[in-house]
Amino acid sequence: MKNNKKGQNKKKDLLTIVGIGTSAGGLGALKVFFENIPQNTGVAYVIVMHFSPEHKSVLDELLQPHVKMPVRQITKTTEIQSDHVYIIPPGSNLNTIDTHLRLTKLEEKRSERAPIDHFFNTLADTHNGSAIGIILTGTGSDGTLGLKKIKENGGLTIVQNPQEAEYDGMPQSAISTGLVDLVLPVD
Repeated sequence: MKNNKKGQNKKKDLLTIVGIGTSAGGLGALKVFFENIPQNTGVAYVIVMHFSPEHKSVLDELLQPHVKMPVRQITKTTEIQSDHVYIIPPGSNLNTIDTHLRLTKLEEKRSERAPIDHFFNTLADTHNGSAIGIILTGTGSDGTLGLKKIKENGGLTIVQNPQEAEYDGMPQSAISTGLVDLVLPVD
């Protein structure tokens, strides 16, 4: 049987995606993070932040002055491009499907919602070693299971130093897995 080189390289050719999960205190952390990111990194950034499903988000407008690349909120299935920042809208889960981001319905019961874990899991499944998961400030444990899956699939895992996080619950939860590669200041 012949090896299909094109198929073998499919995962290797995927764009590196940096998934960023945050919650309480996230706006300030994201501003500092992106003020320190150059314009041409060659990767795509996807922000999954906890929003109330009942309210409109203007995170893209609030972040754009601090980011050296285009920032846009996802409204439909979108092709992922390097050197762009994508933001989940309220009331949705976000999936990565190889080269695209796709929205799906958020769970109705608040207790079943974990949009960061949801996105990180799809990122780990489709991008293996070309995925980077970052957890910033926030309460609770959303992101921990997804970060674990990114690490198990060969990706890089980074967590904001809990001592500088406005809310240390999410960073501490991720660190407790023992699978975090780097614990760093947000800048």
